[in-house]
Amino acid sequence: MFSLAHKVALVSGSSRGLGWAIARSLAKAGAHVFLNGRDAATLQPRCDELRAAGLKADFAAFDVNDHDASARAIADIANSHGRFDILIANAGIARRGTLTEMPVEDFRNVLETNLVGVWALAKAAANSMIARGTGRIVFTGSIAGMLGRPTLSAYTASKAAVHALAHQLATELGPHGITVNAIAPGYFKTEINAALAQNKSFDEWICARTPTRRWGRPEELGPAAVFLASDEASYVNGHVLVVDGGMSASM
Repeated sequence: MFSLAHKVALVSGSSRGLGWAIARSLAKAGAHVFLNGRDAATLQPRCDELRAAGLKADFAAFDVNDHDASARAIADIANSHGRFDILIANAGIARRGTLTEMPVEDFRNVLETNLVGVWALAKAAANSMIARGTGRIVFTGSIAGMLGRPTLSAYTASKAAVHALAHQLATELGPHGITVNAIAPGYFKTEINAALAQNKSFDEWICARTPTRRWGRPEELGPAAVFLASDEASYVNGHVLVVDGGMSASM
């Protein structure tokens, strides 16, 4: 069960952090994974690492804010491999600032990357998937799309919109055999959260606030993506799968 053998996948924002963990899990499940980021020099070592483990990997370097480049990359993958099965739209950014302090340009930049970039990737993927009558699209959302936190108005708005987009596109693409879902991670110990994890008071707050009393480990997120990308999840559509150790379920 949950084999991704013979499947072709693209994971955006997969040179590090949760994107890398997801890409690695997909590859271990048998998929031919295309890593994505803006810098080929960063992607190549990751690709080499997967290949050294006997896994199938390549990379496609492009900025998700360049929608033409996103469309070309997915079309190229589909043409060269005869199929495009799985999109994990993971790339995202965050800008912090209170409502009264944050420049509107920062707010727009977050929405452009986290929402418009995701929508454009989904559009490109759908163009390749509809003809084959099958496909899996998974967005990386966040529990921040469900729970507010000071100074994160742009990020929370963008992730809530991504969850809504998964619902909408599930409705639109379901008749074509394409499922669209989202994963909503909680707090994971990744490179981007290193400073927070090393902050004693914040670390103690996370551990006290989360029923499992700890941060998530990146390798604990990948299997959720494997499930949603698998044939076994063929009737899971329009769902937001929360992976947060119970934080959002607890008062």
